Amino acid sequence: MSQRIDQDHRRFREIVRGKIKQNLRKYIVQGEMLGKKGKDVVSIPLPQIDIPHFRFGGKQSGGVGQGPGEVGDSLGPGQEQPGAGKAGDREGQHILEVDVTLEELAQILQEELKLPRIQPKGKEKILAWKDRYIGVRRTGPESLRHFRHTFKAALRRQIAMGTYDPTNPRVSFVREDRRYRSWRTDPMPQSCAVIIYMMDVSGSMGDEQKEIVRIESFWIDTWLRNQYKGLESRYIIHDAMAREVDRDTFFRTRESGGTMISSAYKLCAKMIEEEYPPTEWNIYPFHFSDGDNWSVDDTLACIDLLKSKILPAVNVFCYGQVESPYGSGQFIKDLEEHFGQDDRVITSEIKNKDAIMDSIRTFLGSGK
Repeated sequence: MSQRIDQDHRRFREIVRGKIKQNLRKYIVQGEMLGKKGKDVVSIPLPQIDIPHFRFGGKQSGGVGQGPGEVGDSLGPGQEQPGAGKAGDREGQHILEVDVTLEELAQILQEELKLPRIQPKGKEKILAWKDRYIGVRRTGPESLRHFRHTFKAALRRQIAMGTYDPTNPRVSFVREDRRYRSWRTDPMPQSCAVIIYMMDVSGSMGDEQKEIVRIESFWIDTWLRNQYKGLESRYIIHDAMAREVDRDTFFRTRESGGTMISSAYKLCAKMIEEEYPPTEWNIYPFHFSDGDNWSVDDTLACIDLLKSKILPAVNVFCYGQVESPYGSGQFIKDLEEHFGQDDRVITSEIKNKDAIMDSIRTFLGSGK
């Protein structure tokens, strides 16, 4: 029975995974999913799947060919007036909410977008600890008592003492028979990584553009956390000046003013230089903007910062340009002009929410 239940559960989870993959683009662009995030679990609504079955009519209700009517009469449904029907006894369409772990979501994202696994660089600096059962011992907590070994020890003792009766095979336990699982805590080195998110919050970036950044950042975060156990996230916002903020401020800030992208790149470069040695850290800067910058001189300063300080230290540098009716969209062209042949710089144009999935594939498809 237990095996049947396990098989049914696995089959149900496979159906759920198939439904999620089938509608992944729709789930990705739904910002409300982020609000349902609990302890590494996201609730996803799925149309409930019903297994077809027969319904039996009541007794004395007739059979095939019974009831009024003449040869040639239509067998279609009767023409009832709207609202004239009686209360029914059939189920309507329901929505089933299933809980999916973020790790499983990352795996589904990998399968659907065909993302390669990342090859970490640097030293394995951060240590995680994992308990492993390695044997059996005579002492331990009752919650770890090993029944099979305890039973065998008691049986051997009774046979050796001559108290075991094959015609009445009762095995009694004494304290000396008890056996417990023993464990060892092993260190597990983990490659450490940091994501540095930068976002333009100038007057030309509206709520719709920030929502796109918020959704895409969530999925990037989900994927990279599946690749690295020791992952840090840092957040920088900028208009004419840049400053580091926490996650909530990053997504909720509403500001106005001009744009100097170099201010964010300077802060990013300083952060890397002071806190994240590239020999020990996997570094992923992501910059989101509408492509509007204050001047050509500031754009040239950005190019110089990328060439001299940021690119030599990072795995990849990703720039996502969100389409805005108020932005010029020039910055992505400047990056492609200077770094078109450099595979460390990845650019993506995000015209709307429907383009988020393609942008994620562009950013994460290099496997770096």
